[in-house]
Amino acid sequence: MTLVQLEYITALHSLKHFGKAAEQCHITQPSLSMQVQKLEEELGVQVFVRTNPVTTTDTGLIIIEQAKRILAEAERMKQMIDQEKGLAGGNLKIGIIPTLAPYLLPLFIQAFIKAHPKVRLSVHELMTENIVRQLKNGSLDAGIMATPLKIAELKEELLFHEKFVAYVSRKEKLFNKKFILPDDIDVNKMWLLEEGHCLRTQVMNLCALQKDASIEKHFDYAAGSIETLKRFVEKNDGITLLPELATFDMSPAKKNMLRYFRNATPVREISIVTLKTFTKTRLISILKDSIVENLPPQLSADMDSTDITIY
Repeated sequence: MTLVQLEYITALHSLKHFGKAAEQCHITQPSLSMQVQKLEEELGVQVFVRTNPVTTTDTGLIIIEQAKRILAEAERMKQMIDQEKGLAGGNLKIGIIPTLAPYLLPLFIQAFIKAHPKVRLSVHELMTENIVRQLKNGSLDAGIMATPLKIAELKEELLFHEKFVAYVSRKEKLFNKKFILPDDIDVNKMWLLEEGHCLRTQVMNLCALQKDASIEKHFDYAAGSIETLKRFVEKNDGITLLPELATFDMSPAKKNMLRYFRNATPVREISIVTLKTFTKTRLISILKDSIVENLPPQLSADMDSTDITIY
């Protein structure tokens, strides 16, 4: 029995297809089939039923769970050795939410790659629900997302707090104010992201958003990106709320449309999220340091808690 054989059977159990498992493991299908059969012969039990899709036997399920534990411990040992040697290498698969990706990734990616050439970083832009699911099934190593999630299996490491800023059309009365309060916002003038974006939920919570059903609207639109929200405000009327990172590259004219909140500033909490059992802790620590080191000075994990409200 080898660690490679254990990797093969866990891949086959997950993908339920010999061809797909072989492709994931970077070997030929006959080679994978032969190694799986050798392991079954050595153990004296059948792990898989060769159906389409492949199914795992009851005994096989027990073996798969133990194989996952063994592989996790083997990975932990490698990480410990690398840490002793002062090395950082390997694969790191990251999920990041769409309202963060275009603004945060360019700040640190090049610096990270240059500083750690032995790390192969794979980044996927996904909604929160998909990141959580893929963390749980092992498709992702970590997520960069808004927290708290309050999910027992997950560990959250704070990166920074990001302010919410109102982006106000010049046609709105609110444009004439220097600072605003959540109660100043006319919720029926709000442009929102479509369902599924955590930013939509945060904005709705901030504004206690319940649109007035008595006001007839002839056009209702849920945007797919922050850039679309900005364009609607610029070209039409209305208001939207932006995370602060989305405002840094604006022209002076567009920054003149920003309105900041008075008193307890609404913010979102951004963290690196992993499974509590995740073993590549050194890589996560290096990634976290790289992100924090390259953040604009306006962003901080150490804001005075009396001056912010997390949504």
